[in-house]
Amino acid sequence: MKLKNVLIVANDIERSKTFYKELFGLDVILDSEGKAILTEGLVLQDRAVWEQTIKKAILPQNHTTELYFEERDIDDFLKKLNNFSPPIEYITPLTEHPWGQKIIRFYDPDGNMIEVGTLS
Repeated sequence: MKLKNVLIVANDIERSKTFYKELFGLDVILDSEGKAILTEGLVLQDRAVWEQTIKKAILPQNHTTELYFEERDIDDFLKKLNNFSPPIEYITPLTEHPWGQKIIRFYDPDGNMIEVGTLS
């Protein structure tokens, strides 16, 4: 068995596709009604469709999962974040772990938690 994709919920798939393209360079592989599959295995699912499927309300900013990305130039990426429109909502500031890795955490437009760290 192998993990194929990670699915996250989006209130506005078009906005989320733009967000992930502009910040991370992810492209759309498949775009169907209520769902978009992006490169790197990320799937965006329309909130209404997902809530109807699981018969439960979505809890944004629940801090139970995060998407993790690695970046060679974290300082340049931080500049990109600081200039992003609409403004990024940060969870933690740029932090350096005792072993030297730098990370930053923030939300995507739908309250999904993202961490970007320097290459480990």
